[in-house]
Amino acid sequence: MRNALALLLLAAAPLAAHIGSPDVFFEGDAGPYKLLVTIRPPQVIPGVAEIEIRSLAADVSQIHIVPLRLAAAQQFAPVPDLARPSREDPQYYTGSLWLMATGSWKVRVDVDGARGKASLAVPVPALSTRMLGMQTAIGATLIPLGLLLVFGLVAVVGAAVREGQLEAGVPPSAAAIRRSRFVMAGTAVVLCAILWAGNAWWSVEAAGYSRIVYKPIGLDAAVQNGNQLVLHLREPGWLNRRTDDLLPDHDHLMHLYVIHVPEMDRVWHLHPELSGDGAFRQSLPSMPAGRYALYGDIVHASGLGETVTAQLDLPAIQGAEPTGDDAASGPLPVKTNYNPVVSEMPGGYRMIWERGEGAIHARRPYQFRFRIEDAGGNAPADVELYMGMLGHAAFVAMDGSVFAHVHPSGSVPMAALGLAQSANPNPHAGHMKMSGGLPAEVSFPYGFPKAGAYRVFVQMKRGGQILTGAFTTTVEN
Repeated sequence: MRNALALLLLAAAPLAAHIGSPDVFFEGDAGPYKLLVTIRPPQVIPGVAEIEIRSLAADVSQIHIVPLRLAAAQQFAPVPDLARPSREDPQYYTGSLWLMATGSWKVRVDVDGARGKASLAVPVPALSTRMLGMQTAIGATLIPLGLLLVFGLVAVVGAAVREGQLEAGVPPSAAAIRRSRFVMAGTAVVLCAILWAGNAWWSVEAAGYSRIVYKPIGLDAAVQNGNQLVLHLREPGWLNRRTDDLLPDHDHLMHLYVIHVPEMDRVWHLHPELSGDGAFRQSLPSMPAGRYALYGDIVHASGLGETVTAQLDLPAIQGAEPTGDDAASGPLPVKTNYNPVVSEMPGGYRMIWERGEGAIHARRPYQFRFRIEDAGGNAPADVELYMGMLGHAAFVAMDGSVFAHVHPSGSVPMAALGLAQSANPNPHAGHMKMSGGLPAEVSFPYGFPKAGAYRVFVQMKRGGQILTGAFTTTVEN
């Protein structure tokens, strides 16, 4: 039945871009110094980004930070700000930087220490995600004060007209009282006109600013010819953004996670290809009937990374086994007695989350470590790089409000990182330098944005096979 599912239109359910995880996490080398950098972008631009840097080396003496446009060929850099070391932890530094315009930026981190000076650059998006309204407490204070000023000014003008030229103790005449009332009314009209004009001006300014408030790209999807997924990017008209300027990231223009919801018990990591008509197309592997959430990562030529989303209901799909970089998990059920640190995988292999005993708290950076072992508890000797690195991870809130595709270097897209680190345009260089056998373990720098229940999907490659581990965790405030 070649056209049994022809043009199965989806009830696309777009979610927020960046899927609820706006903070940037990056681990990398500034020359001989290894750093873990966390950047918390402002919600409104212009705004202040908060920077946290942990030096994994004890011989760093000073760190400076400076904001720069990511893709600008020439620019005048401001004077770098000095990051402040913590009194309790001298290897932990903090600072803040103004991001003055919407777009793709980078934070350059300049390090000075016993082994000389070095620097690295971390891409960061500067996007206004909302318009700030007046706080209730401030409004409750300013509105009565404003009314008091208006009524007070009207009363002062009336008193000046009525009694301004009278001797002390002389009562105003009836004519003076009438004249003061006319003047008071006129003053009230003028003040109301001024207030109206001010409100109109403010509304125009707010409407102008609303143009730069971030609007995510829409995703329209359909299934054709039984198992061909067709994706169209839909631009809602945000600034001068385009949908035909995408950069390859790990040699793919889109990384698509397809997750069975609400159970989140199966996941596919696919890479649709761009066709001549501007649509992304992917031959789906075999999939059971059900509802699926789609999360597609793309990177623009400016270095701005985005996640496009949709949800769809599918009948059972009959397709071929994934090939190349595409990967499919087996069933990953969430059981009541589920061991949160062990995920069983095909062939007797299992993945271990070296989680530790303490609780995980929101808005704190962590190094999440995972390793694979065979049925005998031994590390496999045939570990391979998966798309240029030791592994890939997806951190997903069980309610779908958070999605983050994270690499061993962090949450930064590799294409954006290549633009930021012009001195080392190959972001996989560190992995390529590994000699001999690759380790059977991987770590991901990341911090959960809010409390709640999450699924964590981790993929590593060995013996030509991509293995997927799945874990469930609860994050506290």
